[in-house]
Amino acid sequence: MTRHFVTTIAAAMLISSAAAAQTIYPIDRAEMVAGAKFDLKVEFAGEVTAGNASLTINGTDAATLFGKAPELIAREDGKPQSALLLRELTLPAGHYQVQASDGSSQQSVRWTVYDTAPRRAKNVILFIGDGLSPAHRIAARLLSKGIREGKSFGKLAIDDMPQMALVATAGSDSIITDSANAASAYATGHKTAVNAMGVYADRSASPFDDPKVETIAELAKRRLGLAVGIVTNTEIEDATPAAMLTHTRRRAAYDQIVEQLFAAQPQVLMGGGGAHFLPKEAGGKRKDGADYFAKFRDAGYRIATTATELDAVSKDTPPKLLGLFAPGNMDGVLDRRFLKGGGVAKNPDQPDLTQQVAVALDVLSKHDAGFFLMVESGLIDKYAHALDMERAVYDTIMLDNAVRQTRDWAKARGDDTLILVLADHNHPNALVGTINDDMSAPPSGTARERIGVYDKAGFPNYPSPDADGYPARIDVSRRLAILSASLPDHYETLRPKLDGPNEPTTPGDTPGTFKANDKYKDVPGAVLRIGNLPAMMNASVHSGEDVILTATGPGSERVRGSMDNTEVFRVMAEALGLAAAKKE
Repeated sequence: MTRHFVTTIAAAMLISSAAAAQTIYPIDRAEMVAGAKFDLKVEFAGEVTAGNASLTINGTDAATLFGKAPELIAREDGKPQSALLLRELTLPAGHYQVQASDGSSQQSVRWTVYDTAPRRAKNVILFIGDGLSPAHRIAARLLSKGIREGKSFGKLAIDDMPQMALVATAGSDSIITDSANAASAYATGHKTAVNAMGVYADRSASPFDDPKVETIAELAKRRLGLAVGIVTNTEIEDATPAAMLTHTRRRAAYDQIVEQLFAAQPQVLMGGGGAHFLPKEAGGKRKDGADYFAKFRDAGYRIATTATELDAVSKDTPPKLLGLFAPGNMDGVLDRRFLKGGGVAKNPDQPDLTQQVAVALDVLSKHDAGFFLMVESGLIDKYAHALDMERAVYDTIMLDNAVRQTRDWAKARGDDTLILVLADHNHPNALVGTINDDMSAPPSGTARERIGVYDKAGFPNYPSPDADGYPARIDVSRRLAILSASLPDHYETLRPKLDGPNEPTTPGDTPGTFKANDKYKDVPGAVLRIGNLPAMMNASVHSGEDVILTATGPGSERVRGSMDNTEVFRVMAEALGLAAAKKE
């Protein structure tokens, strides 16, 4: 693909001392698609006067290049430190050297702005298995397809795709990401810090004034008129879904995230998290007294709060849909379909992710311009944190079912849709063998002696799966042994939690610390396992390995080899021809 750039600029120079260094956002080596909006900020270490502050782009004064002068913030947050700020900028394709000076020292960063060829995909669907590790994928294949004499009886839809790559996930501030900056990298093509979404995390006190970068959903809607859909089984305000449309460095700001989601007006918005749409006096959690159920309804949204109501929606496909099926996170497959644990007693009529996706496709496909849809199977991550491996695997099977039905939908249309499937970050999980334990009797031997490895592992003996790939039982005598490399103090039982999701820890005796949950102390065979994480951690943590990306559809040929997470945005931008779109 041909791209047009202005003259290449030499490597950036760093002339300032550490004490006087400026910070420039976007950061060094940032890449962005031509025409995407971004904010430019320079943070000076000390106070700077207007006469001494300067900002140039490829040697041209920023005010001249952008047609407006940067705002000088003389004392940011009342502190003796100044800043320059420009909002909502765009640049044509090219290489850029950005240089800022306080009159005595200067700092430079380089940016690349890229063009795209004409649009190839009408729709883009991004599936994210939050925290989906290779161990989860393999376990899902073993349970849903079965295996005999070393060969599985089928492939997962998420694996049986023509394009595959390994994706690096590090953030701008750490080799380990959280879901916020990981999803933000996919959504914007920019690196950012832990807890931040759609912004560069700056030093200001407010978590809502940081330099923004436009997301793929916003850009596709603005430049192409695409419809936008967000589907999850976590709280809709949680990091991954929120990163598609919102901008804050504080992922926990749920009330404000709902405000931003409402302002963005996506055509489809589905998940849990209904409590932050209602004020406290109405049984919700909002602190401002606002009723966002009413606001969305007044804005023309059809609202569904149960699977039954969602089924009714599918019969008339309204132009806009809000589906909120639990006050917090929705429940996973194992509890909804089999064990009836978790929050199922309070919310028994929750839809499966496959139902959510089917309805979303019905609504979004009515928009002639096409659509962008993000689908998250988000509880994989939450179960992995809690060392609840069986629940994580069943939700991986659910993700695979959603991908399979979507691929069938796309094929029936003539393959005009780019479909991407990947994790946002990894968990340090490994499938090491099987656990040999007949749960109808007290276990024999210590916990570690019940783990079968190599030839002693053999094959698990789960019952044959149902039509959707789920075995009816997990309390069998030879179960998969999926172990984590990151552990809080906890009681290891090596047994599935049949009464509800695992809770490995409880608050410790010292504030801010956690200890093993005594709830599992008397489970037959339980062993107190001293963790390898700081006492401030109440659960397993993310890890920094690359994640697996698979893809199919127009534009998927860019998925190959080793990639950075910011390149996922570029794959989508190229497929949609965002830079080649008609200029406003």
